[in-house]
Amino acid sequence: MFKVVKGGITAPKGYKASGIACGVKKSGKKDLALIFSEEPAKVASLFSTNRVKAAPILVSQEILKKYQTIRAVVVNSGNANACTGKDGLSKAKEMVNLVSNLLKLPYPNVLVASTGIIGEPLPIDKIRRGIKKAVKNLSKEGSSDAAKAIMTTDTFPKEIAIEFKIDNQKVRIGGMAKGAGMIAPYMATTLSFFTTDALIETSFLRQTFQTAIDKSFNSITVDGDMSTNDMSVILANGKAGNQEIKSNSLWAKVFKEALEFTTSELAKMIIQDGEGATKFIQIEVRRANSIKEARKVGFKIANSPLVKTAFFGEDPNWGRIMGAIGSAGVPINPEKIDILIDTLLLVKNGVKANFNQKEAKKIFKKKRINLIIDLKRGKEGTVIYTTDLSYEYVKINSAYRT
Repeated sequence: MFKVVKGGITAPKGYKASGIACGVKKSGKKDLALIFSEEPAKVASLFSTNRVKAAPILVSQEILKKYQTIRAVVVNSGNANACTGKDGLSKAKEMVNLVSNLLKLPYPNVLVASTGIIGEPLPIDKIRRGIKKAVKNLSKEGSSDAAKAIMTTDTFPKEIAIEFKIDNQKVRIGGMAKGAGMIAPYMATTLSFFTTDALIETSFLRQTFQTAIDKSFNSITVDGDMSTNDMSVILANGKAGNQEIKSNSLWAKVFKEALEFTTSELAKMIIQDGEGATKFIQIEVRRANSIKEARKVGFKIANSPLVKTAFFGEDPNWGRIMGAIGSAGVPINPEKIDILIDTLLLVKNGVKANFNQKEAKKIFKKKRINLIIDLKRGKEGTVIYTTDLSYEYVKINSAYRT
């Protein structure tokens, strides 16, 4: 139905991007990204639910209250501009206004994002020079540079683009994301940005984006910690020339599936790149009474240090998994629970199954492991993605500096 194409965030028609180094990162690596839509773009967005919100989050939320369309997004890495008071708010607004002025926009419908170390003043002089350079460097080929510029502890840039047909017109969705640590749900989880040239109704775009994020970025966890800076944004400029997609249109399902594929692929890249991770773990919770119930069980397992360290130690300690299930706050019946890894049954009706210990250990040595929990309570289920917890995670987070 759709195919992966090159171009990332600039693959759809009418978008340019750039990524440059302006000196915020001491390493000298790229640290400022700019995304630009040649036409006013409809927008859907999600922000961190953390009560401690960084200045750029607050500024972007205010901008979205004023404007129905967005033309650009400016992002710096290396400094979170969080817990910086009025000074941080002023600098975030200055970033918006500078981009708007340099792009000669009629009004400042520009979003701003930051990621990096919390509590340090944003070096605005470097940012000013960087924005001028980023505007000059905008190009159709700038996607990869932009994806690199938003990285912090990431070990590789995360970007994707897909192509499909709506109303016999080629439509594309592009995306990029950053994230490796402080990954937890219900907030957009990380910095992620999407573009599409689809012509789409705003209300349907927002509805579809929320669903896609819930199934992807809000279904991953590395460490259960919530950042102050998380946001996800999608821009839709309508340049593909298709008939407008609405919730009741023939093409609604196609766009929905395409967007969910795009967000899911980026979310999985974040888990693959989890700080210090040696395992990619898929947790499938089956036969819960509700999706909410299934997610509570899934995330309790995914965020359990005891479970995560068992995976790191390649120890099929199913008792830790049972303990996590029982502490999830869901009225399960322990005597009905089954636990499988891949296709191997570890627990049957709440007690140890007759499995081969060597086979279990062999599965735990794999880089990708599927864990299945069958609650036998209802008909709903969910899938959560997580990592193990390693020595390297502690090293990274005890010494992280850009």
